[in-house]
Amino acid sequence: MNATTISVDLAKSVFQIAVANDKWEVIESHRLTRSQFERWFANRAVRLVIMEACGSAHHWARWLGAQGIEVRLLPAAYVRAYVRRNKTDAADARALLEAARASDICPVQIKSVEQQALQSLHRTRSLWMGTRTSRINALRGFCREFGLSIPQGARTGIEAISRAVADPASALPELIREPVRQLLEEIRLLEARIAQIEQQLSQCARQSASCQALLSVPGIGLLTATAMVAATGGHVS
Repeated sequence: MNATTISVDLAKSVFQIAVANDKWEVIESHRLTRSQFERWFANRAVRLVIMEACGSAHHWARWLGAQGIEVRLLPAAYVRAYVRRNKTDAADARALLEAARASDICPVQIKSVEQQALQSLHRTRSLWMGTRTSRINALRGFCREFGLSIPQGARTGIEAISRAVADPASALPELIREPVRQLLEEIRLLEARIAQIEQQLSQCARQSASCQALLSVPGIGLLTATAMVAATGGHVS
């Protein structure tokens, strides 16, 4: 087979691929399941695989790279401009071939397993921080309805709400005191989990020369340093 370039429109369970020859002409098009996709490359002479930098793209890039195949990940926002007419999986696969020929589109760096694990830590922390904030805002709203003024700041606010719950003479109705206690317990549990993730990030930072170099820059702290290394692998150029 003379085809050397493959574009892949990734999905959760079905993959659309376009096979191009050395003149970038599409000569085949296939719609494959995940298991079919894994077997498809076994007896193919593929030089280059082009994919959007989307969910699972870095996993497949590492998997293909381990088989000696060059992988190019393109920013999804730039590929969109090359889709002609109606947006379909087949059209997206063809658009990837066109976008790969554009000299002004820089490929996305393929992330290692360690980088993606570090990013997952950051995203988990961000998710828990958002949940904690929503719980605190809900408690502030409850207290406001009964004439209780809660000071600004998460820590001082939680302390004031805890005192109001513990005080039998406060304006909080008995009916709502138990749900408020439960929300406060959720907040404390979230804070413990957030602190645990921050400890993991600190441990990662101590073991990373790139993180240590970034931490030496004034104004860069633990979260920024580890997030930058997760995104770039430490090669910020």
